[in-house]
Amino acid sequence: MPDYTRLNPFRLVMAQLNFLVGDIDGNTSKIISAITEARDTLDARVIVFSELAVSGYPPEDLLHRPAFIDSCRSALDTIASNSHGITAIVGAPVAKGGRLFNAAVIMQDGAIRHIAHKQCLPNYGVFDEQRYFSAGNKTSVIELVPGLMAGITVCEDIWCESPVHGAAKDGADIIINLNASPFHRGKYRQRIDTIRKRIDEAGLPVVYINQVGGQDELVFDGTSLVMDAHESISVRAVSYAEALVPVDLSGDVRQLRFSGEVAPDLEEDRQIYDALVLGVRDYVDKNRFSGVVLGLSGGIDSALVLVIAVDALGPERVSAVMMPSKYTADISIEDARREAEALGVEYHVIPIGPATSAFDEMLKEVFAGSDRDVTEENIQARSRGVILMAISNKQNRMVLTTGNKSEMAVGYATLYGDMAGGFAPLKDIYKTRVYRLASYRNTISSVIPERVITRAPSAELAPDQVDQDTLPPYDVLDDILHRYIEENESVDEIIAAGFREDYVRDTVRRVNLNEYKRRQAPPGIKMTEKAFGRDRRYPITFGG
Repeated sequence: MPDYTRLNPFRLVMAQLNFLVGDIDGNTSKIISAITEARDTLDARVIVFSELAVSGYPPEDLLHRPAFIDSCRSALDTIASNSHGITAIVGAPVAKGGRLFNAAVIMQDGAIRHIAHKQCLPNYGVFDEQRYFSAGNKTSVIELVPGLMAGITVCEDIWCESPVHGAAKDGADIIINLNASPFHRGKYRQRIDTIRKRIDEAGLPVVYINQVGGQDELVFDGTSLVMDAHESISVRAVSYAEALVPVDLSGDVRQLRFSGEVAPDLEEDRQIYDALVLGVRDYVDKNRFSGVVLGLSGGIDSALVLVIAVDALGPERVSAVMMPSKYTADISIEDARREAEALGVEYHVIPIGPATSAFDEMLKEVFAGSDRDVTEENIQARSRGVILMAISNKQNRMVLTTGNKSEMAVGYATLYGDMAGGFAPLKDIYKTRVYRLASYRNTISSVIPERVITRAPSAELAPDQVDQDTLPPYDVLDDILHRYIEENESVDEIIAAGFREDYVRDTVRRVNLNEYKRRQAPPGIKMTEKAFGRDRRYPITFGG
């Protein structure tokens, strides 16, 4: 037997690509193009794609359709026939023996040579894989190139000890891990800590490939990487962008050396901002909207959503509408105009006075003898919603809503008013983070007027109204909300941490009371570990 202890140097490519769920033909074409470029231009011997690349991730109940699974299998055969001269590892759903597996398909010399089944199926947060897949029950170790044995794992397998331990026991020299790992605040550090733990246990380097792009509420940041056996990052892909990332391997199989580019590690506010931009761009483009429209109030939330939309789509695809009432301050009108002009978007001013007057006249008999209250405030918001939806229908521009997580949590939003729209970029962004992101974006170019960032927030639905008339200060509110929603702390625990009892009890009451509103909100981008909807699933009717 030849001695392959010293590895002949070769190049592996991490294919960090943006796939579209259900677009099997388009995904297949993208995979084949990447294989061709990696082999013919980058001189690679191996290319690795992300989890479920053929179907897109997450395919959800498309996996229950036999024709969909059959199409994925046909796509794999097509891809394999284009794999001559290179080893390709491709994620796909694969049926076998009446069961469905989340699989990594290994192709060599124009044919499928091996199929590795995902062993650990996540069933928490946004993940629901036990609904669809059977778990693999054995480790997959293949000869990647002569003399180098690779343990093939899929996403959650790296978060569990047994798949990597099993691969090491079965002779693996390296772990290759295919991922569709969605972003949330702090996720990158969690990944790094987890990979280091597996390396510490098994002593094997890890090649970690992650997909990139937006899919409904999820954003995948990419940030594919290689970590050597000494737990140092040798190669790291740029975040939030497609890339074919070359990784050069050399040295002894037990002391592998990796070389390639190491993209910068982004600070947190930039990570979040870039994720929001990518999430908006892909949601609009993948759903084939010509552009977006939003209400620009002169406040901080709509200002941030506008600049996110422009960074995502370009100013020519964004329309902003100021819809003043008699309570709208002159500085709000001025600041909205200044931002629209700074960003170069189409801008309209449509006063809502005629609409609210018409509603007052129509309802005066029914409301006779009643004092003005939140009802009239909601009519203002709903008048604005009707205007934006009309523009949306006429121009095929999706409405972006501008509410943030703090407001959504406590119900400080109007059904069929400011909640009316197709997508909610700030749905999982607390108000205090909104201010941080606005300040961060102004370091790139000053497009949000400073007064918008520094003035007291107000819905401007009543005379001299500010949010703190009915809510705790946002820094206090957001801390209470984080403890209750993300950390699952009880009322008593939050009070014991030093918060005012009346603030805590009222905040928790509002959160519990307004689940019915959140169920009717548009989808928005997941940014925390407990986003409303897929992550946090609470009953509308309950006795809490």
